[in-house]
Amino acid sequence: MRKEALKADGILLLTALICGLGFVAQRKGMESIGPLAYNGVRFALAAGALLPLAVARNARPRHGAWTGYRKLGALVLTGGVLFLAISVQQWGIVYTTAGNASFLTGLYVILVPLLGLGVGHRTGRSVWLGAVLALAGAYCLSAASGFSFQALAERGRLFGDALVSLSALFWAIHILMLARFSQHLSASVLACGQFAVCALLSLGAAFALETPSVASVREAAFPILYGGLISVAVGYTLQVVGQRHAPPAHAAILLSLEAVFGAAGGIVLLGERLSPLGVLGCALMLTGMLAAQWGNFRRNGP
Repeated sequence: MRKEALKADGILLLTALICGLGFVAQRKGMESIGPLAYNGVRFALAAGALLPLAVARNARPRHGAWTGYRKLGALVLTGGVLFLAISVQQWGIVYTTAGNASFLTGLYVILVPLLGLGVGHRTGRSVWLGAVLALAGAYCLSAASGFSFQALAERGRLFGDALVSLSALFWAIHILMLARFSQHLSASVLACGQFAVCALLSLGAAFALETPSVASVREAAFPILYGGLISVAVGYTLQVVGQRHAPPAHAAILLSLEAVFGAAGGIVLLGERLSPLGVLGCALMLTGMLAAQWGNFRRNGP
């Protein structure tokens, strides 16, 4: 297996771990602050943390790097889609169950290779198998939280389910965008730029739709610090780095493991319990990751 591919997989796996534990911080943060304000503050914090590095890298662009309006367009597009993915998902969760939201969000594992076909990406059979296993695992994890296909047909939840499904589409588009733009922009510039755009949009929406206050930010200080500096600044930046050498469909499977790490974090840090069905879901998702790797091992050897 090529060293670059193996390194990229390790980085994306670490991203899934960091972002999975970020769910724990988000759940705690929601006890004190609205979701739009939480996202706005944590993404602003992440953008500020990366700004010095982004400025330094921008002053020394690598050969072939995009500049001017092309670079600005890439940052606005990725930040805007990131904002839509996060916000629409959060909006949908208000109207549906956590189990439904978890499974429907996991649809991006299948959407990424499907959308990738439209832009010329080739996806091997082992990756398709891994995607199906990961989606089956997401179903089991979600079913452990109350998801069922019958629940999708309940009239009161259709609006929320539609919103969360739409967010899965935005997540898939975001992964494909990063795969494209990370080839032409440094990781720090791309990460910092998209975080700043997402922060501005989130804070604007928060002041329009919520009632953010300094007191609420202070109460949610620790979740915001983890969510901003670790989950976003470190985790999302690692995603940009990892996607330079990982095909989008492959990356989607590895990133979907954040659900596994999120469940583990809930058990260890919040005292939650995982049913046998949830354990099966974790096992299927891990198997999906290994299946997606199989093609690389066969082509390149260990």
